[in-house]
Amino acid sequence: MTELHLWLRHETRPTERRTPIVPTDAARLIESGVAVTVEESAERVFPIEEYEAVGCRVTGPGSWVSARPDAVILGLKELPEQPQALTHRHIYFGHAYKSQPGAAALLHRFTAGGGTLLDLEYLVDDHGRRLAAFGFWAGYLGAALAVLQHRGRLAAPLTPTHKEALDEALRPAAGDADFTALVIGALGRSGRGARVAFQTAGMEPTCWDLAETRALDRRALLAHDVLVNAVLATTPVPPFLREQDLDDPDRRLRTVCDVTCDVGSPLNVLPVYDRVTDWAEPVRRLRKEPELDLIAIDNLPSLLPKESSADFSAALTPQLLDFHTGGPWGRCRERFHAAVRELAIVEGEPRGD
Repeated sequence: MTELHLWLRHETRPTERRTPIVPTDAARLIESGVAVTVEESAERVFPIEEYEAVGCRVTGPGSWVSARPDAVILGLKELPEQPQALTHRHIYFGHAYKSQPGAAALLHRFTAGGGTLLDLEYLVDDHGRRLAAFGFWAGYLGAALAVLQHRGRLAAPLTPTHKEALDEALRPAAGDADFTALVIGALGRSGRGARVAFQTAGMEPTCWDLAETRALDRRALLAHDVLVNAVLATTPVPPFLREQDLDDPDRRLRTVCDVTCDVGSPLNVLPVYDRVTDWAEPVRRLRKEPELDLIAIDNLPSLLPKESSADFSAALTPQLLDFHTGGPWGRCRERFHAAVRELAIVEGEPRGD
């Protein structure tokens, strides 16, 4: 591996407590010859002193903009609006390849500066399986919040916690009524996490995956009390919920958690809402009669920042230790350039790689 300089940036979103690399894995990278610079961050769950203790260089938040051109900027969520021209290689979840709101503008920022997006969602093996993901914790937290909301015990604003405390809150208490739950996408990472949360809450959910959604039984879906959507669609499919379903007077469904949060994308399988919810207001009422509540938080794993960061970092570190132009990182680069070409065709400005 050629010498690699990783620059762990501060996350600008106030509720983002996670990190893609925890201090113990930063130590592994440094021991293997990787230079690691870490920006100070008041939000990050691991204090900067822990990174400094293992040999990381420490710098101020947002200083990546003046990093050497060969530095690889590592983060999780959205970049700040400036600079407009992005010159570095950036590793993070860009959400720019499914026609999401703002996707074209982000791709233009990269082409303007000659930088590259290495999107973590597309860091996959030879069979297309993701190599590092927060999916389990997203599903676990999505189902956990849905249970607490359905039982009338979800308090806002949300605050980060530990799994032991959340498990304790999930366990059924005297007087809790039984209810039915459905997990769609039950065989994936997020689906498995959702199933664990429901089991901790003392119930076995109905589990649907590809076989059950090819010919969707809409009446059966609406007959459940709680729905957790953990499907990450890659091609357009008929929606699982439609506006007319929400107005069905026989609908038993009362609580929906959309773990995927593909709002605004043509691949959205729950096109019944137009904006996500957040920690301050985690629940939005979509219908008053019969009641229907929506939870759609796009950084759920940040509510369990230590556990989710440790798992993600353990999966990502081996890939960073093998950072080169081919293999999974090469596929990330190819996907970025394909997205740039697709955008150019849409805009009528064909251009090369």
